[in-house]
Amino acid sequence: MASLGMALALLPGKTEAWKNWVQEMGSARLSEYQASRRKLGITREASFLQQTPQGDTAILYIEAGDIASALQGLAISQDPFDVLFRKQTLDLFGFDLTQPPPGPPPETVFDWRAS
Repeated sequence: MASLGMALALLPGKTEAWKNWVQEMGSARLSEYQASRRKLGITREASFLQQTPQGDTAILYIEAGDIASALQGLAISQDPFDVLFRKQTLDLFGFDLTQPPPGPPPETVFDWRAS
């Protein structure tokens, strides 16, 4: 299983809106969220809030059989939930999931698992 971790700075004043969106995905929109992630091949997703003097940052972690395929699928999906997810990501982070991010992807420098 491949994994990806990344840090995305929340736009100023968007922390509560992001927390509300994450809560909504885990409750009122849970079935849509689960269907989306199953379709994309994402098997785990976790979000963390890191508060810093420079502003709030979301630490995001996903696992999938094929990370690149999952992210590409999310970028082009016309599923209503995926379209909304992309809109929320743009509104909260200023990050357009339909465009490749500048620079290389995050580099895994250490990954330990119990055997």
